[in-house]
Amino acid sequence: MDAVMLVGGQGTRLRPLTMSAPKPMLPVAGVPVTAHMLARARDAGIDRVVLATSYRAEVFEEYFGDGSAHGLELEYVTETEPLGTGGAIRNVVGRLRAGPDDPVVIFNGDILSGLDIQALIRRHTVADAAVTLHLTEVSDPRAFGVVPVDADGRVTEFLEKTPDPPTNLINAGCYVFRRSVIDTIAVGRPVSVERETFPGLLAAGTPVMGYPDSTYWLDLGTPAAFVQGSRDLVTGRMVSSALPGPVGDCLVLAGAAVAADAKIGGGATVGARAQVGAGAAVDGAVLFDGAVVAAGATVRDSVIGRDAVIGPGVVLDGVVVGDGAVIERGNELRAGARVFPGAVLTAGAVRFSSDRT
Repeated sequence: MDAVMLVGGQGTRLRPLTMSAPKPMLPVAGVPVTAHMLARARDAGIDRVVLATSYRAEVFEEYFGDGSAHGLELEYVTETEPLGTGGAIRNVVGRLRAGPDDPVVIFNGDILSGLDIQALIRRHTVADAAVTLHLTEVSDPRAFGVVPVDADGRVTEFLEKTPDPPTNLINAGCYVFRRSVIDTIAVGRPVSVERETFPGLLAAGTPVMGYPDSTYWLDLGTPAAFVQGSRDLVTGRMVSSALPGPVGDCLVLAGAAVAADAKIGGGATVGARAQVGAGAAVDGAVLFDGAVVAAGATVRDSVIGRDAVIGPGVVLDGVVVGDGAVIERGNELRAGARVFPGAVLTAGAVRFSSDRT
């Protein structure tokens, strides 16, 4: 079965992490989030995936190659200009092998989901739908596109970010398309499936079905969500066969050096070749490969980029530190601070509390 994974986004909300890699290639619990979703596709019986790339397209093929090491056949198609969700799907149509009536699964490569993919496909096939959407419930749907359905599960409308949504079911970013529907998407221009393709199908009376599902779902678009997703994978709340180690309170990758009295927990990940010094505490944080947390430092609910250095006694809480940045001793950063790649904060430059006790 063919599948398409949309991995072209820049991930601007995750800057500065995405200044060196696209969001779907950032390491979540030790491997790119795309690797987790490709593993779920493979485990569901999908054997071939076309990756629709754009920003930093080369890093996908460098990492995944032809897919054989991941039990898949992979192909890559790169947009030369942004085409939107619908345009990106239409752009890969020449690589699809599915017949006109066959199902094609479409994934967003930057979402973590426990969806039963085979159940979604069965729903689509039994309903003889043109498109079937994975829907998930959220407590506050006002920031999302909501998707009301009737008693038979047929989608009745698409509402983008309305202040008074009639349902808490939202578009979860995974679809099954009848191949012939993909062929009807306009060529060579940006197209949004949410604002153009799906409403157009409804207006034409074409059957679009919803598949409400209450399994794990998380959009990794913000630093807090990124940390949460990594933590949930490490602790087993979200299951992934791509996890490079056992489920537990932390994940320490091969080649990392952790001092005997350092405290690592809360679902934290310590990347390959990373170092955690004596008396340091890493709680629920994500340390990329080669990151250094020096003696006595505390890093909580933060993301530390590749080869970044966190100096002795530094306190970080809810912070993003870009690749190669250096935060020298005596700094204290909290509440959404972002340090850009290669930056150096000299000793005691930033604090959120007094430097005297």
